[in-house]
This record gives sequence, structure tokens and C-alpha cells, in this order.
Amino acid sequence: MKNLDALMVFARVAEMRSFTRAAESLGTQKGRVSAVVRELEAEVGATLLHRTTRSVQLTEDGRAFYSRARDLLAEAEALQSMFADKGVPLRGRLRVDMPGVLAQSVVIPALPQLMAAHPALEIELSSTDRRVDLVQEGFDCVIRLGPVVDETLIARPMGKLRMINAASPDYLARFGTPHTLEDLVSQGHQMVHYMQRFGAQPIGWEYPAGEGYKTLMLPGMMKVNSVQTYHEAGLAGMGLIQAGYSALAPHLAAGALVEVLPDLRPAALTASFVVAHRRSLSPRVRAFMHWTEALLKPYFD
Repeated sequence: MKNLDALMVFARVAEMRSFTRAAESLGTQKGRVSAVVRELEAEVGATLLHRTTRSVQLTEDGRAFYSRARDLLAEAEALQSMFADKGVPLRGRLRVDMPGVLAQSVVIPALPQLMAAHPALEIELSSTDRRVDLVQEGFDCVIRLGPVVDETLIARPMGKLRMINAASPDYLARFGTPHTLEDLVSQGHQMVHYMQRFGAQPIGWEYPAGEGYKTLMLPGMMKVNSVQTYHEAGLAGMGLIQAGYSALAPHLAAGALVEVLPDLRPAALTASFVVAHRRSLSPRVRAFMHWTEALLKPYFD
């Protein structure tokens, strides 16, 4: 291949699933992008993209080619910056996914400082509670809370995010402040139940027991399937909640929530920085990983 430009154009089309959006992000014409991809397909001797009037999808050959192309582009970027001064601002696009509450409460408030230091950096931030497909959806990296069960991914644990028990002052005024596990039952406490799908068995109230953790089933007047809604229900006095300190810290500081049972906190959640493979650690990804780890450090146990 004559150069890496065609690979970059193809990768952008594959990730955005659109020639138009890819052209806009690259600052060029749609016709030029289409021509580059056609020439690339002719050169490699395979159809890489299915084109319809509504969408663009990778073919089987295209998926395999895209995976290798990302490797090659990452290697080229790493080679180009091999001897660069570490103080040189980062450039280019970085597509990241992370839980919504983490983005909202910790990452987004700190992004202006990062962008001021690296004004040529373009961040595409996805914040969902679902498990995205790094390769198929074109993510450079994701931050995940809890175990990473996909053995095909490379996960770097950054630390364990502190979890706390909390309730609103209004709720505590009605039910009392629990000081022991027994108080949760004797005072008639209720909890907001979080579940990923309705109809599933509620998890219950988690507490440390010996070297592990157990759960106590408490009644609840409300079930939710969104982390943000779970927090809002706690703020509204609908029951006790167990959530990450990083998300609840502003509410605790404002007095909208109160931590209860600090000696009986639930298990901390492992925060991991995840990439598809080690070759995905471009200078941009590596810098963002270290920045995020430092940002989350105050919330780690």
C-alpha cells in the first residue's frame, strides 16, 4: 500500500458507519472518501463494506481487515511519536466509553483542563450502562466497573472505587438513622432496588461478613433499572441506596445525602481501563489512561 491514509479513511467509515459522517470528521468531501475506499478494496481484492441507502456495514472480510488496520495505525502512531517530547500536546480523535455516572460526576467536570492542555485532541465520549463492543463500535478504550469477563480484551485494573451507604435527610427523619445491621430491620428500613431487568430477583442490601460479603433482603417501594434513576430515588427519599462515593460526593457535600453505616460499606468496585489489545495503547490512549487514573485516585479505597 502506498501509505496509511487509505487505512485511516476506511477505519473512520467503518467506525462511523457512514461515508458522510466520516468525510465531515476528516474535513474532506464524501466523494473523495468513497473513492479512497473503492481504491483500497480494489487493491486488497476484497469487498470490505456493505453499502445500502441507510447504512454502511463491515463485511466478514472487512471485520478482519479493520482489526488489522487498527493495529497498523496504532503502531504507526506509536512509531511516529517514539522520540517525541512528552510535553508535546496530543492530537487526533479519541473514542471512549464509560459508565454514565462516572462521566457525569467525575470525568466531564475535569475535561476542560485536559482540553486546555491538548487543544488538538478530539474526544468522542460515550456514556452508557451497556457493554459496548470495542472493535465493532470503534472504541479506543473503555472504563468498566466490576469484573471484565471478556477474555479477549486487555483490562488494566486502576483501583477499587469506594462504595457507601446513603440516604436523604428526609428519609432518615421518617425512619431513623441506622447504626447497626439489626437497626435496618427493627426500624423498618426500606431500600431502592436496582436491577438490570425487571422481574429478576432483587440483590438485597450488601454488607461485610467475615472475609466476604452477605446480603440482607430489605423491602422496597421502588425498583429501577438505571443507575442515574437509582441515585435520584435516593435523593428523593424513596429508600436507602448503596452507590459509588465518586458519584455521591457532591450530594454528600451539599447535605442532600447522608452516609449511614460507614463500618458496613458494600464491596468496592474494581475500575478497569480496557482496550481491545495491547497494540491499542497509542500515545493518546496511554495518556488518557494515566489522566483518568489520577482523576479517580481520591475515590479509591
